[in-house]
Amino acid sequence: MSFEVFEKLESKVQQAIDTITLLQMEIEELKEQNAVLTQDVQNATDSRESLVRENEQLKQEQTAWQERLRTLLGKMEDVQ
Repeated sequence: MSFEVFEKLESKVQQAIDTITLLQMEIEELKEQNAVLTQDVQNATDSRESLVRENEQLKQEQTAWQERLRTLLGKMEDVQ
């Protein structure tokens, strides 16, 4: 009777060890996925910041061109 109880206990311990091992493997996979996703987020953030800077620069250039065009149109009106 005592031997059967020991065998059941041993079986349950082995199942617990197997489950823990599988969970540890899953945790490692999730950590790797998290690292990849974190890098993706960082890349997207960097890209967004770059695009925002470029957009601001283009807006400034557009404003400068508009001002130059207004100046030229004003000079043309003065000539006429």
